[in-house]
Amino acid sequence: MCGPFDISNCASQETGVKSGMEENSFILKNVHVVSCARDHRTFPQAAVIVRKGRFDWIGPLPDLPDTPDLPVRDGGGMIMMPGLINMHAHCGDTLFRGLVEDLPLEAWLQSVWTAEAAILPDPATCQLGTELGIAELVMGGVTTIMDMFWHAGSGFDAAAKAGIRWASGGIFFDGPGMDGFGPEMRFDQAAALFADGQEFTGTLPHGAYTVGPDAMRAAYELAMTQGGFFCTHAAETVAEQAIIQDRYGTSVIRHLKALGVLGPRSVLAHCVHVDDHEIALMAQTGTHVVLNPMSNLKLASGFAPVPAMQAAGINLTLGTDGPISGNDMDMFLAMRLTATLHKAVSGDAAVLSAGDVLHMATLNGARALGAENRLGSIEVGKQADFSLVDVSAPHAVPLFDALSHLVYAASKSDIRDVFVAGRAVMQDRQVLTLNVPDLCARVAALQPAIAATLEPPL
Repeated sequence: MCGPFDISNCASQETGVKSGMEENSFILKNVHVVSCARDHRTFPQAAVIVRKGRFDWIGPLPDLPDTPDLPVRDGGGMIMMPGLINMHAHCGDTLFRGLVEDLPLEAWLQSVWTAEAAILPDPATCQLGTELGIAELVMGGVTTIMDMFWHAGSGFDAAAKAGIRWASGGIFFDGPGMDGFGPEMRFDQAAALFADGQEFTGTLPHGAYTVGPDAMRAAYELAMTQGGFFCTHAAETVAEQAIIQDRYGTSVIRHLKALGVLGPRSVLAHCVHVDDHEIALMAQTGTHVVLNPMSNLKLASGFAPVPAMQAAGINLTLGTDGPISGNDMDMFLAMRLTATLHKAVSGDAAVLSAGDVLHMATLNGARALGAENRLGSIEVGKQADFSLVDVSAPHAVPLFDALSHLVYAASKSDIRDVFVAGRAVMQDRQVLTLNVPDLCARVAALQPAIAATLEPPL
């Protein structure tokens, strides 16, 4: 007997299609489609045809074309939404979840880096933590992740194993990092990653306070020459601003603009402490911003001026940051915090709509990756990256507006099934591509060694 989305190994009783057909081609009926297209179009009581990993037809169920060559599956009235795009994560830091608490960023980083230096010289350990992080995010409806971490090659390997989309590349620091690379070797490693033919490759210097001007420019120029993206932390804390002001006589964003590293293929994570002029600079250069509300709140960094940045026309995206700074990686929490925090701060309940925030978690992320034409929304011709969201739990009933429900009521535990390019990577809450119990057990076994890295040990 086949399950509701086990379409590669069984015949469809409704169509009589024999087994052996392509697993990424099927008909999905009885779903409520929240497309996340620019017009926010939704399709209640809808059907979708996926053919060779792409959306081939979307519309009302009664209008479903006769397609006898494809198996038909029933979505059970669930919401069908695009795969979420997490534009800022450090998945490998699952190894250190909850290790350092109740500190501001700078003091927190010193403890984190001590622990990382003791545990992460081994690429296999990095990959273990990254696989656990990917599993967590997949179970929360995420299909594309931009990740900044040591041993970037192991991250690409983990993502390929999991069957998801991965945006990463060489990380830049002045001086040797946890991976043991010096600046010259780090540049060579970053350059080599572009030759691997990955879908999304870039350069990821850590930040202006840890990477000098020459290395920052070199990272940007390498990414631009290779057709990749550039990503760095920027303007996250008041202390960071003070360091840059003392060192270069200017603010973080002005410093990055003077270096020539802002632009339409540049992604800045955080941008909490920015003024109107800096917002204008980012807007004029087409620079993208990743909001990370959970970690910014927990580390007492502040919160980004989202309404002002949106009004200026900056493409705003969402991220979870890492599981040491936010403890879990929950894009639904990121959406809800973004939508509600700025209503309270501004005193304007309409300052951000649910649709605005859903775009930040989907289509805007695709735009920042240069992939808006093929990812980020459920539209004909795009890649079939999507999730099915259960709406049968008490917190989901009644359902008047599926779009607002996803932002204000849904949680990551409501995700039942996740598809990437039409292939199931999670089915009925079971990740199909990774052995999640084994990952949890292996990471738990490292806990004593990780705890011993702190002074005093936990």
